[in-house]
Amino acid sequence: MMTSNTVKENSMITKKDLNKVALRSLSMEWSWNYERQANLPYCYALIPIINKLYKTDEERAEAMKRHLEFFNTTPHLSTLLLGISTAMEEQNATEENFDTSSINNIKIALMGPLAGIGDSFIWGTLRIIATGIGISLARQGNILGPILFLLVFNIPAQGLRFFLMNAGYKLGAEFLTKIEKSGLMESLTYGAAVLGLMVIGGMTAENVSINIPIAIGSGDEATTIGDICNGIMPGLLPLAFTFVVFFLLRKNFKTTTILLLMAVLGLAGAFFGFLG
Repeated sequence: MMTSNTVKENSMITKKDLNKVALRSLSMEWSWNYERQANLPYCYALIPIINKLYKTDEERAEAMKRHLEFFNTTPHLSTLLLGISTAMEEQNATEENFDTSSINNIKIALMGPLAGIGDSFIWGTLRIIATGIGISLARQGNILGPILFLLVFNIPAQGLRFFLMNAGYKLGAEFLTKIEKSGLMESLTYGAAVLGLMVIGGMTAENVSINIPIAIGSGDEATTIGDICNGIMPGLLPLAFTFVVFFLLRKNFKTTTILLLMAVLGLAGAFFGFLG
């Protein structure tokens, strides 16, 4: 019989167990290494499931070794794979001839496509939208700027973490495989990337501000270079500056180097009066 706290019929795993794994998956945000990347937090997240499913130390050790292999994907979407791994570990614990190598094979095959969607949506879209909202308010001195940034980013991102944990367990290993074969995975990634680029374009016009106050002419007919550029096209100087930064990035300039150049240019411009 299925109890109110059981996710699937005849299941050993409860919603409480799944939520515990999702909560422990937060460790992927701070535990990382150059050799196997996020393998340690992945294994750490599954320890409650492993301890519940397997009764001997030998079985538990084997399960932990399986999940210490290389792993890396968008942290907030990793719970979908954790849910699938949980379902497959439960199947392994209840079936005699289960192929344990398939647990890692599924994880390895799907973590790349999942990262494509996750990076586009979480880092390339959601974070930029949250940043745009936060910065627009913070520039006005509004305390809601950082607060809204944290809320707009974390409520969907962390809510998705718990939702996908339960979804991954319920749907099992076939879910992402079906999406990938249908071609929907590529469409979702492309759509998220387009939306992210649109948001970046809007943020450039809103948050990049450059003015050249050098005047041309005299008296009432004097006009600044900044006004001339805005007359040609509103936001021309911020757009040109953004393309310069993009060009430097394409030439493999380090981000810290570009930031230092911006700081030096800003200080020099304010001191000598060619930037305002």
